[in-house]
Amino acid sequence: MTAREPLGAPPLRVQRLSLSDSLALAAGGSPPFGALGYGTPDHLAWMSTVNARVLSSSAMADVWHASEHIESGTTGVVRWRCDGHWMLGAIDLDESVEKQGLAALAQRAYRDLFESLEQTGCAHLLRIWNYLPHINGDGGGLERYRQFNLGRQQAFVEADQAAFEGAPAACALGIHQGALCIRFLAGRSAPLPVENPRQVSAYHYPKTYGPRAPTFSRAALAELGGGDVALFISGTASIVGHETVHVGEIVAQTEETLRNLRAVIAAANERTTARFDLSALDCVVYVRHAADASVVRQVMEESLGPKAHTLSHAVFLEADICRQDLLVEIEAHAVARGALRG
Repeated sequence: MTAREPLGAPPLRVQRLSLSDSLALAAGGSPPFGALGYGTPDHLAWMSTVNARVLSSSAMADVWHASEHIESGTTGVVRWRCDGHWMLGAIDLDESVEKQGLAALAQRAYRDLFESLEQTGCAHLLRIWNYLPHINGDGGGLERYRQFNLGRQQAFVEADQAAFEGAPAACALGIHQGALCIRFLAGRSAPLPVENPRQVSAYHYPKTYGPRAPTFSRAALAELGGGDVALFISGTASIVGHETVHVGEIVAQTEETLRNLRAVIAAANERTTARFDLSALDCVVYVRHAADASVVRQVMEESLGPKAHTLSHAVFLEADICRQDLLVEIEAHAVARGALRG
């Protein structure tokens, strides 16, 4: 495979910063392009938040930088910021206010999301973060995560978006309160989807996991301009093939999750001249039980080393995982010099 032509868009950059450093950037002049905050205040127009309890030392944010000409707008239920080449969007829908079931609410949210992409010209989803209240709860005979998958996939199909091969990188976690929250990053060029050779692609799961399969790729590679490539790794857990392994064992599940991360990183490295490594990621670690956070950290330290960037910059959150028998999930991103292979 040969390297693709470099992306001509103005570069997009991301930093993982403490809340104080994030706010200092905004205080120095114009606010950044956007941010996804963990444990951060919810009144900042340029920073969307994740409504989950932070278990690491302090509030953090992934802060995105684009060109200086940023527009803000709304499309239906979507709030977005766009510089003409890159777009960050946020959706918050409260079921108790909207008086709709989760499947209908997810379909509505994603319908408006796709309309916002068309409106801004940033037609390609690069990464999506989904947060559902009570993800494993009963939704009237069907688990709420499966209800969400019904609405999400239907919106993808109706919008003629890639719901199977070519689906964007994504995660879906359960929060304990609040609204359905969807955060997303989009651009003008399509990402390159990556699958994990140790796992069945999520969109090919058998019907035992619900009437509609989850709509995401295991990872995606995207050129960010300026000679950089981003790797977006979807939520990754202790799944081999399509089955959960090491049920009830937090140490073994964490070790299996790390094996899956190594496998998907290796698959990504075959598709780009950039080099990515498990020890050099910005990750978010979701644990079902807060008391397990220290155990997961210890397993990661033993595997990666105590000074690894992945560990020193990790954000730990308390959240329910999409399957009731999963105790931990890790999602991540990284940026490196290089180009995609054609």
